[in-house]
Amino acid sequence: MHFSSRTAWNTEESDLARALRQRRLAGLPVYDLTASNPTHCGFAYDPQALLAPLATPQALDYEADPRGLPSARQAVCGYYRDHGAALDPQQLFLTTSTSEAYSFLFRLLANPGDQVLIAQPSYPLFDFLAVLDDVTLVPYPLFHDHGWHLDPSSLRERITPRTRAIALVHPNNPTGHFLKPSERAELEAICREHSLALIVDEVFLDYPLEAAPQPSFATGPHPVLTFVLSGISKIAALPQMKAAWIAVFGPQSHEACDRLEVIADTFLSMNAPVQHALPHWLAGRAALQQQIAARTRANLAALDQLLAAQTLLTRLPSEAGWYATLRIPALGSGEETALAMLQAHGVYVHPGSFFGFRGEGWLVLSLLTPTQEFEQGISAILRYYR
Repeated sequence: MHFSSRTAWNTEESDLARALRQRRLAGLPVYDLTASNPTHCGFAYDPQALLAPLATPQALDYEADPRGLPSARQAVCGYYRDHGAALDPQQLFLTTSTSEAYSFLFRLLANPGDQVLIAQPSYPLFDFLAVLDDVTLVPYPLFHDHGWHLDPSSLRERITPRTRAIALVHPNNPTGHFLKPSERAELEAICREHSLALIVDEVFLDYPLEAAPQPSFATGPHPVLTFVLSGISKIAALPQMKAAWIAVFGPQSHEACDRLEVIADTFLSMNAPVQHALPHWLAGRAALQQQIAARTRANLAALDQLLAAQTLLTRLPSEAGWYATLRIPALGSGEETALAMLQAHGVYVHPGSFFGFRGEGWLVLSLLTPTQEFEQGISAILRYYR
């Protein structure tokens, strides 16, 4: 049997994954500091409020609108009004996930072998999406110097005749930093100079930690073709409901929307019950956002308190999001360190290499983990370095 080269991944279980599985099978404790699924983190979900909207009789009527039901898109416009941005529903395309949104945009903008520049560190899922859509990702580095920063000169050096777009996450995952207004202007100037589109993923926009809330890229002006992505996986803590969107702005947006409509019409992946429920979920998002904000801030405070008793490990500032980054002694590879911590003390963490951090000496910690387990996990990390 012949399989495509785009799916020729190494699917063997990693040493870290194997050790985690074996530890759990043995019934040994695991302090999981990698949690990313809010539905498994002990937050209080209201079953009636969240599930009742799915049962509307309107969901029995199928309307094949490639952009998504108008009522659902109006609700997304309301979300952006709360962020100071005015959208027309015709600027929006509903998708089942931001992953699907990226896939649509890669197909819209790039021929096979064309390039998309993407910030690093960042989320590793992009690599798989790019391979599946025959797009080449070219990382451009972020650097840390009293905060994370864009390096415009390094970004410019990576632009080639086959570059089609620049992608970023605002705030970034996992570094948690917002792009500064001056950096946005610099990015837009580069895109304008080289006729590139700008793709901005804002799934963590509603979760400021150590910084004030920042504006969405949906707020204008938009001097270049800009696509803003988000969805309810993060902003409503409902990853199981599978609803996200693309908002389109700037020059050539009409042609972009015409082409996106054909792509979306080819798949018609959104289901009716979720679209009818989306206005209710967006209207009620504050209840879960407040719980998550309280958890992430409590865990960040607990982390700082535990780190204060030593000087070997330091925490980098985290302006927003669900993660914290630790600087640790670079005594071995990140995966070797994570494996040793798991085997010796039962704490499960992601090494920085998982997110594309340059060099060794980085750990990424989820702030979603229930606080008692989080504190036990941090204490285990500190014991490892004694």
